Amino acid sequence: MLTWASPFNICCFLDNHAYGSPSHRFECLLAVGAVDRVRASAGNALQQVKDFSLRHKDWLFGHFAYDLVHETEPMHHPGAFPSLPDPIGFPDLFFFLPEVVIELRSDSIRIGSLHSDPPMIWEQIRCASPMAASPGSPPLHFTPRFTREAYLDTITALQRHILRGDCYEINFCQEFFARPADIDPWQTWWALSGASPNPFSALYRLEDSYLICASPERYLKKTGRILLSQPIKGTSSRIPGDPVADAASREGLFRSPKDRSENVMVVDLVRNDLSKVCRPGTVAVNELYGIYPFPQVHQMISSVQGELLPDRHWVEAIQATFPMGSMTGAPKYRVASLIAQYERSRRGIFSGAIGYVTPEEDFDFNVVIRSLLYNSHDRYLSYQVGSGITFYSDPEAEYAECLIKAEGIKKALGI
Repeated sequence: MLTWASPFNICCFLDNHAYGSPSHRFECLLAVGAVDRVRASAGNALQQVKDFSLRHKDWLFGHFAYDLVHETEPMHHPGAFPSLPDPIGFPDLFFFLPEVVIELRSDSIRIGSLHSDPPMIWEQIRCASPMAASPGSPPLHFTPRFTREAYLDTITALQRHILRGDCYEINFCQEFFARPADIDPWQTWWALSGASPNPFSALYRLEDSYLICASPERYLKKTGRILLSQPIKGTSSRIPGDPVADAASREGLFRSPKDRSENVMVVDLVRNDLSKVCRPGTVAVNELYGIYPFPQVHQMISSVQGELLPDRHWVEAIQATFPMGSMTGAPKYRVASLIAQYERSRRGIFSGAIGYVTPEEDFDFNVVIRSLLYNSHDRYLSYQVGSGITFYSDPEAEYAECLIKAEGIKKALGI
C-alpha cells in the first residue's frame, strides 16, 4: 500500500501495529489525495475546520499542531508566546477530504474512492513493486538545542516556578536536529516501525513536510457521543533479556510517588477539560495508573471518558481539551506561557495530534510524540523529547528519561 501511496504529495497512513486493543476500530487506515482541504493558522482555525466538516460529511484526515495553543489558551499580553523558527513547515491546522481511503482489518481490506474504480486501485496496489532500498547516505549528526548543563539548569528554574505556586506540573521538551540531512522518509518509516512498533503510529506527508511517528498515546477518541482520553504520564526502561529486572522496572513505575503524582494531576486536568463539553455526571476515570509495556519503555496510562453533550459538535471537544494535558501540564494556561518562555524550539506538529474523522463524525487522534520530523526541501531532520516536571523531579533523571524516549528513533536511524 505504501509503495502505491508514495507518489501522492498528501498522504496519511495510520497503523496500530496489531496491538489488539478493543478501543481500536481499524488495523490500518490510508488516505491519499486531496479533493478539498483546509489549511489555517491559529486564530479561527478550529472554526474553519468545523465549517469544513459541516460542508463535507465524509472521511477527513489531518492534524492539529501544538501552536493552536495560541487559539485555545490565548495570552492577553504582548510577548506571551515569543516567535520561534519553524524549519519543518507544517501549518497550525490541516485537514483534507481524501480521494481514496483504504481500511485494513485483520481479515479484510476495504477501498473507497470518490473518482477512481476501487478494483483498479486494488490491482495497482497488488502489482506495486516493493520499495527499493535507498543508496547509503552520509551519517547523521544531531545537535541538541540544550547542552546537558543548560537543560539541568532549566529544570531547576522550572522547579522554582512550581515552588512559587505558578504551576503544579509542566511538560518540558528539547529538540535534537540534523542539517543537512538526507533520508528516505518511506524507508525511515519502515525502520522506525521495526525498531519501535506502537499503537498510534503514523506516516504523514504534506508536500515537503513529513511526520514519521511511533506514538504510544491516544489524545482523544469519539465513538457516538462517548469521548475517551488516555493520557500517559510515567516512564521506566524495558530490560531486554532479563524478565526479573524488567518486572522490577514495571513494578517500580507503578509504585513511584513522583510518577503517580504526575499522572493523577494530568487525569484531573483531563476530567476538567472534558467536563466543559460532557453531560454532567458522565465524566469518569475508567483506569488509573495502568502500566503497559512498549518496545523500549513501560508507560503509566490512565483512561478518562465522558458523554459529549447532544448540542456539541465534535470540534468543540477539541477546543475544550487541546493541547492535551500530558504535553502541557497544570494549570494549562500558565504552563503554556512557561513552555514558550523556556523551550528553544517551536513544537509545531510535535505534541499536537494526527488522526481521522469518519462520515458519522466519530474520530480518533493520537499524541504526536516519539517522532521524526523532516523537511525534504530544506534537508532538516528533527526529533523532540520531553518529560513531566514536578517539584519532586530529579533533573538528572529527567534528562535520562528524555534519552530513553529517543532510543527507538536512534535505533531506526542506526545511530
